[in-house]
Amino acid sequence: MTLREDIAALIKGDVADDETTLVEYSRDTSIFERRPKLVVFPMNADDVAAVVRYAHEARSRGENVSVAARSGGSDMTGGPLTDSIVLSFAKYMHRIGAIAADPGSEGTGFALAEPGAYYRDLEKETLERIGMLLPSYPASRGLCAVGGIIGNNAGGELTLRWGKTDRYVRELDVVLADGSRATVKPLSARELAAKESQEDFEGEIYRKTRALIEKNADAIEAARPHVSKNSAGYALWDVADRETGAFDLTRLITGSQGTLALVTEAKLGLVRLPAHHAMLVVFLSDLEILPEIVKRVLSFEPESFESYDKYTFRLAMRFLPQLLGQMGVVRMMELGVAFIPEMWMVATGGVPQLVLMAEFAEETAAQALAKARWAHDELLDLDISMKIAKSEAQEAKYWTVRRESFNLLRKHMPGMSAAPFIDDFVVPPESYPKFLPELDALLSGYKLVFTVAGHIGNGNFHIFPFIDMSSHKNRDIILELSPKVYELVAKYRGSITGEHNDGIVRTPYLPLMFPPRMIELFAEVKEIFDSLNILNPGKKTGGAVEDIERSMITRS
Repeated sequence: MTLREDIAALIKGDVADDETTLVEYSRDTSIFERRPKLVVFPMNADDVAAVVRYAHEARSRGENVSVAARSGGSDMTGGPLTDSIVLSFAKYMHRIGAIAADPGSEGTGFALAEPGAYYRDLEKETLERIGMLLPSYPASRGLCAVGGIIGNNAGGELTLRWGKTDRYVRELDVVLADGSRATVKPLSARELAAKESQEDFEGEIYRKTRALIEKNADAIEAARPHVSKNSAGYALWDVADRETGAFDLTRLITGSQGTLALVTEAKLGLVRLPAHHAMLVVFLSDLEILPEIVKRVLSFEPESFESYDKYTFRLAMRFLPQLLGQMGVVRMMELGVAFIPEMWMVATGGVPQLVLMAEFAEETAAQALAKARWAHDELLDLDISMKIAKSEAQEAKYWTVRRESFNLLRKHMPGMSAAPFIDDFVVPPESYPKFLPELDALLSGYKLVFTVAGHIGNGNFHIFPFIDMSSHKNRDIILELSPKVYELVAKYRGSITGEHNDGIVRTPYLPLMFPPRMIELFAEVKEIFDSLNILNPGKKTGGAVEDIERSMITRS
């Protein structure tokens, strides 16, 4: 029998190995391509377990079979790509279950969702039913799905105030690497002891993981990233609470890119966001004072603190008609008038190094505006150019540039591909005066067209070069520039990925960020959960630069 026939006999869902399907699932939004042997569309958790059991048995016989989970396919790292079996959740496993407010708690709630549920659908449901949402959505909120949000420990423009996805994962139903099923949630010391007493694979995972963390507690804590956002490696430092004895494997599975277990349903926390906003906009030309600006603004607790650079600013003005053309006639006219000051900046050569956007969200418009004004006044002695956007309409042009510059460039660069390979690093904000000029000098050594946007409040920068991937020279640039950027990030004790994860593109560079012992511990964790290397092999552990080379696309 063929692989397709074997799997089809085990599940209720669909299987496909036709040319069209295999080509479609050989790509995500990264610079990579891997052609799977089979794409499986599971109907439910039983189907997922059956496929994993099949892979486990085949691997035990020495067959090269593995499984990679896929939800929305918007990953930028090659995370869901494989040359074996793709488990695609979006077709059937997209159900959204119970949604409810937490009893006795004001402004919080929860939702149950399967991994194939698109975030846009989840948000619509939760807002309509209880007026709450999952605030850790990434910029791809219209494209991504719950499985990827959990797998990458996603974050976005609201992370500064509301945190990343791991803060909201309350419970996970998972399939383990032997095909068994388990429910993972925070455990008390007594509950942990009960789990460890189980004479099954789940019990073994708890026993071995706790022992590993206890034995290496000091080394793990010393390796904790010195930044507020991180999706690199396995978050061993967040699993065990030494003081209370609490133990939470959701913190390890969240962000693991489907390499430790496959999520089949998640219980996710929700929050009600404040309804009113005001924005302080800073036009900055002196990077030396950037850390002081960030420090002072953060003291007023903005909901988001974003930025874009001079290249992005010029790009937006260059393609302003096209940018506005996406907004509809009325919106286009409103924003066109609003952009007159920015067009004058370009005409007179007064383009700032950075545009900073601090947005304050409160229960009333007066409270939001007051915070923006207080932050404004706190910066007056720095003699910088600022303005306050007092309404959503006034804020819109800044968010338009911040959110749409990447898509704008992608549409107007024929023959070029967005190449996310240095797209998500994080550095401490106090390092800005030294780090940013060094980064600029490094990038200026290459003839690249790119946009730079950032979550300036927590040091997370997104750089998206646009490259002709059919050029061997350009593919060589990727291999040459990546370690240079990550070495610079490591120099300032940052993280090579704050939100997007390791995947194919960054796994080989984890040793630049973590000491050798932590790399060994990551491998030991993988061994505990998946000794046969069935679940998404080569991601988080075991990846090499050669994997990047062999998987890079050769066309734009």
